[in-house]
Amino acid sequence: MNARSSSPAMGMDPVVLAESFEALRRHWPRVRPLAALVLGSGWGAVAEGFHPRDALSYRELPALGATGVEGHAGRLLWAGAPDRALWIFQGRRHWYEGVGWTPIAAPVYLARRAGARVLLLTNAAGGIAADWHPGDLMIVRDHIHAMGAHPLIGPHDPFWGPRFPDQCAIYDAELRALLRRAAEAAGVPVREGVYIGVSGPTYETPAEVEAYARWGADAVGMSTTPEAILGNAAGLRVTALSCISNLAAGRGRERLSHDDVARAASAVAPHMTAVLLGFWQRLQEALA
Repeated sequence: MNARSSSPAMGMDPVVLAESFEALRRHWPRVRPLAALVLGSGWGAVAEGFHPRDALSYRELPALGATGVEGHAGRLLWAGAPDRALWIFQGRRHWYEGVGWTPIAAPVYLARRAGARVLLLTNAAGGIAADWHPGDLMIVRDHIHAMGAHPLIGPHDPFWGPRFPDQCAIYDAELRALLRRAAEAAGVPVREGVYIGVSGPTYETPAEVEAYARWGADAVGMSTTPEAILGNAAGLRVTALSCISNLAAGRGRERLSHDDVARAASAVAPHMTAVLLGFWQRLQEALA
């Protein structure tokens, strides 16, 4: 089953989102998440490091449906204690799939409805900053949303906070510090920078990348900013971690392909796993 949406130009479907929450509650009536983790391209294998206790296909949740990108498993897992669980969305839906905002909003909506307090987003991104290299990890300090469409366009739903949400500090400073400490403890170098989210599905031209660099972007990708916008609007504490899987167009000599990007991200999966496990441990202590 694919996620239902009347038109990609339309806003979210609150009925389908509510139906998905009820379906999820029927499957996991006693699981209460403390946080939700969305795994992007190349991050899927990280889920096994958390030793999930159960899994549910996205096909069972009408707001999500089957993923449209190779390498995104399309499963919701949970790990940890049932009353302080981590929900792991193993794979994400993207704006360029053309099915609207509902499946993109679904992980944020489901986690928030279930009582989660933290949203951790991950992605594979092209490096723009001059001295960055494939395999680097970047904590997102801020973002530029440049997809040409916005997930909160449409009738106002109070679930997503005020009509005009503040975005002065989307990426929580305390959570960024927890990510840095987790990386230091694991011996994994991390950078911090600005992520620009574009619509895709084409990779950027060298001229576009040059423009993004002048705007102040350090890395570019086709996800993350919508979920961060929604999570922040709904009152979740948000943080994000990018794997620099390739040099953006014009920054290197190689042609870009999704397979190469996914392989490059997967190659540093042990580092990504170590950082996220350390973050989860510290988060539980911080929110005890």
